[in-house]
Amino acid sequence: MKKIVSLLILVVLFTSCSEYQKALKSEEITVKYDASVKMYDKGRYDKAIRLFEQIAPSYKGKPQAEKLFYMFSQSYYKTKQYYLAGYQFESFASSYPKSEKVEEAAFLSAKCYSKLSPVYSLDQKDTDKALDKLQNFIDEYPNSTYLAEANVIVKELRIKLEKKAFEIAKQYNTIADYKSAQIAFDNFISDFPGTTYKEDALFYKFDSAYKLAENSVVQKMEERLNVAKSAYHSLVKFKADSKYKTQADDMLAKIEKDLKQFSK
Repeated sequence: MKKIVSLLILVVLFTSCSEYQKALKSEEITVKYDASVKMYDKGRYDKAIRLFEQIAPSYKGKPQAEKLFYMFSQSYYKTKQYYLAGYQFESFASSYPKSEKVEEAAFLSAKCYSKLSPVYSLDQKDTDKALDKLQNFIDEYPNSTYLAEANVIVKELRIKLEKKAFEIAKQYNTIADYKSAQIAFDNFISDFPGTTYKEDALFYKFDSAYKLAENSVVQKMEERLNVAKSAYHSLVKFKADSKYKTQADDMLAKIEKDLKQFSK
C-alpha cells in the first residue's frame, strides 16, 4: 500500500513538473498563465515567478492583470525577495487603487522595506526609507487593520536609529574627539528626548566635557571646567541616583579643585 501511495506521489510530481516545463517553453501566454496560477496555488512560488516574469508585460491592461500582479508580488514576498516584492506591491497599489487588495499591498510594500533594514551598526538608508513608507501608509490608512503591526515596526526601526545615533556619539568619546562627542550627545538628546539611553548620553557628555577641560591649555581650561560642571548637574538633575554617580562625583571633585586655582 505504501509503495502504491509513493508511486502515485511520484506520478503527480512528475506530471506537475512536466506541465511546468511545457509551460516554460510554450509560446502561448494563456498556457503560461494557467501554469503560473497552479504553481502559485501549490506554494511553488519560485516556479510561479519564472512564469510571471515571462508573461507580466503581455498582461498589462488585461482583465487578469490585477490577479496576476498581486500573485507576482506575493511570490516575491514569500520567497523573501524584499526589494522586488516592495517594488511590485508599490506598483500594484498605484495601478489598482480600487482593488480590494490595495490596502494590503500598500502595507506589505512598506513592510518589505523594513525587512531590508540592516543591523544598527551599518548604513541606515533602508531604515529611513522604510520609516517614510510606513508613515505614508499610516497617514493614508489611519483605520487600517494593519495599523497596530505598522506601529510596532515603526517603533522597532526608530529604536535601531536611536541605537545607531548613540553609538556614533559614544565613538567620538572613545577616540578622544571630545568636542565632537559633546555636540553629538547634544544632538542625540535633542533628536530622541524620550530615549532609554538618556542617562548614558548625559554621563558621556559630562565625561567628554571633563576630559576636554582636563587636557586644555590654561587659557581655555576655566571655561571648559565650568562647562563640564554644568554637564555634571544636568546628569544628576535627570537622575539623582545615577549608576554613574560615584564616578561623576569623583570627577566633579577634581573639577572643583582645579577651578580654585582660577579664583586666587
